[in-house]
Amino acid sequence: MESQRHLFDIPDDVTYLNAAYLGPRLRSVDEAGRGALERTARPWEIAPPDFFSEAEVARERFATLVGGDADGVAIVPAVSYVAATAAKNLPVARGQEIVVLDEQFPSNVYEWRALAERTGARVVTAPRPPDHDWTSAVLERIGPNTAIVAVPNCHWTDGTVVDLVRVGEAVRGVGAALVVDATQSLGVRPLDVSAVQPDWLVAAGYKWMLGPFSLGYSWVAPHRRDGDPLERNWLTRAGAEDFTGLVRYTDGFAAGARRYDMGERANFHLMPMGIAALDRMLAWGAAEIEAYIGPLTDEIADAATALGWEVAPREHRARHMLGLRRPGGVPEKLPALLQEANVYVSVRGDSIRVSPHVYNDAADASRLLEVLERA
Repeated sequence: MESQRHLFDIPDDVTYLNAAYLGPRLRSVDEAGRGALERTARPWEIAPPDFFSEAEVARERFATLVGGDADGVAIVPAVSYVAATAAKNLPVARGQEIVVLDEQFPSNVYEWRALAERTGARVVTAPRPPDHDWTSAVLERIGPNTAIVAVPNCHWTDGTVVDLVRVGEAVRGVGAALVVDATQSLGVRPLDVSAVQPDWLVAAGYKWMLGPFSLGYSWVAPHRRDGDPLERNWLTRAGAEDFTGLVRYTDGFAAGARRYDMGERANFHLMPMGIAALDRMLAWGAAEIEAYIGPLTDEIADAATALGWEVAPREHRARHMLGLRRPGGVPEKLPALLQEANVYVSVRGDSIRVSPHVYNDAADASRLLEVLERA
């Protein structure tokens, strides 16, 4: 793969290394959005089957991305929506434990705290390991009292990874459930649900998958597809395709994980954009993207280390994202220097998160490193 910058509307003088914050839109996604807006201005052209057809296309695309089946995919607005759905359906007893990571993204923490408070369970936080080995830190906290392990594929602050296959084996070994937030890796780091075997997996679509905000996807294990949905909307009911019979109320749901779809999932503005983004991600392939981004992050990591920054060892970090920490904190003038140079990364406390994508190249890495050296 070569740089795909020509497919994005990124000015030549901008170095955007912040995909973990917001993914810039592809030109093809913008085009799909413009077409969707024009279409919805003529509602007489939207027929009842259109409420279902595009959602099914998105479902199939996402299933391909994670190596699962389309019946297991739910259309959702956010990670918090799926955390709430999983919390509503997973059995947790007083005294049991819910395992999360230290400084995990809050949308995959708050719901588990609330569940623990309701049930008398407790949240167990795996502390940040000095050697960056999150997998061992999580495995050490899985035991007979574990009810749920809710973790990401890689930590959102610095890209340090969790081996979900090993964690999944341990979780199943104690009869617990695994809930995975793959937002910060899906699409650019290969993931196969048949190997991980999560109970619930979710990913917001607006970061690495380059889709629109407020449109995400969840894959649900077969034995979890008959649960109680978070909301009760008409689109998820059996026979909803027959608009003449909508007031013949039914307790039956559409097949598979469709019962967990959000209300108004047939969003005629966002869905075409989401499909266009998924099509492009699948055309590239996660392994190909990872192989392209990896040398850029390696180059930045090596050069930043020589400048006195601390970086997690390669065996414990993802290839698409990395965190740079500096003893004593980030130089005071660094944010201003970054802004002056039009270099965009996330500066968070004593660290910098660098997250390139397929629109970046070696010149972008050099511009960032020049600013770090000046600082």
